[in-house]
Amino acid sequence: MKVPGFVLGFLTAGLAVAAPYADPKLVDLWGRMDEFHAARGVQRAVAPSELKRAAPDAGLEKLLDGFLDAHPNTGLLVLKGDTILAERYQYGRTPQHRLASASVAKTVLAMLVGIALQERKITSLDHTAGYYVPRLRGHAYGDVTIRDLLTMSSGIASIDELDGRREGTRLIANTLLRKTDGGLDAIREFEWRVAPAGTRFRYASADSQVLALVLATAAHVPLAEYLSEKIWKPMGAEAHATWLLDKSGYELGFCCLNATLRDYARFGMLLANYGALDGRQIIPAEWVKAATTPSAPHLKVGAATPNNGYGYQTWILGRRPRAQGSHPRAGGDPISSDGFFAALGLHGQAIFIDATRKLVVVHTAVWADGDDRAERGAQFRFFEDLLKVL
Repeated sequence: MKVPGFVLGFLTAGLAVAAPYADPKLVDLWGRMDEFHAARGVQRAVAPSELKRAAPDAGLEKLLDGFLDAHPNTGLLVLKGDTILAERYQYGRTPQHRLASASVAKTVLAMLVGIALQERKITSLDHTAGYYVPRLRGHAYGDVTIRDLLTMSSGIASIDELDGRREGTRLIANTLLRKTDGGLDAIREFEWRVAPAGTRFRYASADSQVLALVLATAAHVPLAEYLSEKIWKPMGAEAHATWLLDKSGYELGFCCLNATLRDYARFGMLLANYGALDGRQIIPAEWVKAATTPSAPHLKVGAATPNNGYGYQTWILGRRPRAQGSHPRAGGDPISSDGFFAALGLHGQAIFIDATRKLVVVHTAVWADGDDRAERGAQFRFFEDLLKVL
């Protein structure tokens, strides 16, 4: 079938020229989300941190070409230490575009909670949500601890889950699409207890949204402002970011941070360095370690999900990709996942981090199926292949 000229032009825009088809409307939405929805700004640094650039590597370029030819990425960046090894864009996206994060924002939220704990704005992870947000008292979420919110262990669901539907769709409608007044009203119908708190991992974006309401109340500032002052400026972000808002003006803590590819990479490298940059501790090191370590049996690799574990709003990946020439441990035990974690989001957004190698890979994408397991598997394999050519 002949490809129409306007589609061909769309597909060949940017640095990669053989990208697979992607819906232009989806590309436009995920590259300009904050132009279609209310948002609050996150301020860049006055003096951005320097990112060096490595000379092109033939093996790496070939690997990137093959991946981008087959997968609908809007952006892909590989950062090792302070050096960009590769940076690519497709479908007309550029380094200036603020690309949507989806649930990658959850990991950003968790790091802000750690800073608030250090600053004593939050004084204990064992305090309940209702302790900080009195209007939550009497609601199912009111008695859930901050620790259980961080680890997706609230045991609370909406009627959607009980009926076999995706409950995240309801939360998006209640917040982003403004079907409710926002704030507490957005999570009011998440009131069904399906498991005792702290006993079972259930990926529930409502846990993140309640956590965001707790943090905003405890910090006494909007989350975007807190992010600006505590992480974005200190890490040397080169561009302003935005965070989408609900009808009441609260940030959507479960999603919807919009930033440039390079600033996502800076954030990823900050985590790879356990919160430090140039000798300055921006996020407490012990917090980053705790956030990337399972804190209970139900959160371990193989228990939370068959292949991965869960920390504080952060995925703990079940196997570290092996570099070329390495071998599994004797006896067939899995290689340690220490220092190998990720922030993952709907439609292909991802920050993969190997803290040992100081390696970060950022994907922004427009999968047609938001939860495409085959596409996610390809991202994991890309990381493994990357180590073989570096």
